[in-house]
Amino acid sequence: MDSAGQADINLNSPNKGQLPDFMIDVPVGPGVAAQTPAVEQGLTEAEEEELRTELAKVEEEIITLRQVLSAKERHCGELKRRLGLSALGELKQNLSKSWHDVQVSNAYVKTSEKLGEWNEKVTQSDLYKKTQETLSQAGQKTSAALSTMGSAISRKLGDMRTTSMRNVNERLQDFPQPYCRRGRGFGELCHLQVI
Repeated sequence: MDSAGQADINLNSPNKGQLPDFMIDVPVGPGVAAQTPAVEQGLTEAEEEELRTELAKVEEEIITLRQVLSAKERHCGELKRRLGLSALGELKQNLSKSWHDVQVSNAYVKTSEKLGEWNEKVTQSDLYKKTQETLSQAGQKTSAALSTMGSAISRKLGDMRTTSMRNVNERLQDFPQPYCRRGRGFGELCHLQVI
């Protein structure tokens, strides 16, 4: 509702279908005009009858407009369905448009400029540079430590593999040669070499 007390007729408004404050107690049904007593004093019967007739016409128009709006909304929904437009697609489009509107707004532009200035000041400060250097050195030391640890783990796994292969080879050497050669594939296992 605007400042003059007029109803918000924007069909996309969240207040769509709500009556303005000054009309909350006004009945909106056919035949109600004949039942409502005259509020203003000093109306002649002719004026009152004229107002009642006008009210009945307005109420009729409201009902007709609601029916037309309902039919238009159904038709719009059918067209969107046939075009493959979904509520999610519309939501994405609305969010995208809203985000664009925010980005071009004066408040957003001024805030971005101010944050850019602050960023420039912070990155040029001595404290920032010292912190950046310290973090860079810490990162390099951590990387070197992890690399050393990875090499040690890799070496240990290699030693374990070599030890395991030796143990398998030694155990297979304990089998008598004739027994090893009898089984299919066992001959290969009996002559494994330690790497």
